[in-house]
Amino acid sequence: MGKTAEREIQNGSGRFQKFLLIVVIPILFAIAVALIVMTVSGINVFEKGMEIGQKIPFISKMMPNDQQNDIKAYENKVVGLEAEIKDKEAKISQLQNQIDSQDSEKEKLVLEQQRLNDEIDELKQVQADNKKAYKEIVSTYESMSPKSAAPIIEKMKEEDAVKLLSKISNESLAQILAKMPPDQAAKYTEKLTAIQAN
Repeated sequence: MGKTAEREIQNGSGRFQKFLLIVVIPILFAIAVALIVMTVSGINVFEKGMEIGQKIPFISKMMPNDQQNDIKAYENKVVGLEAEIKDKEAKISQLQNQIDSQDSEKEKLVLEQQRLNDEIDELKQVQADNKKAYKEIVSTYESMSPKSAAPIIEKMKEEDAVKLLSKISNESLAQILAKMPPDQAAKYTEKLTAIQAN
């Protein structure tokens, strides 16, 4: 029995040695050669191993997951920042549109103000011309003889006549009213008194 037990031990160790020589050593040699070739060709073997390991269900739990979490955190942060940038750009665009609209409105108001100022200047000029012309008319009636001026004033519209008589000097007015019929002179005197009272 001692020889058979010894043979079985030698046979068992012989099988193990054969397994090591035929399977394990060539696999280790092939892995070493593959690592050298990949390293020489510029492939980071350990990084690739981590990537592949994370894809395998049971091995991925054993591998460090910090890098993956960091990547996801950065991706989420980038997405958040991109959304924030888009919001800011939309607000900037909206504010720019408001500014453009206000500039356009302001420009319209400036043009309208300029137009109104021009119109006011024109009206002032017309008014000044009318005053000058009216003063000349008053001056003409003052220089006319009262006998000639009275009949002309009687034929005028009543309000125009009263306006003209209110501008004539008191001396000329008295002479013109003296040349009018008494009822006309009384009517104009009454109207002139009402104007001066106001």
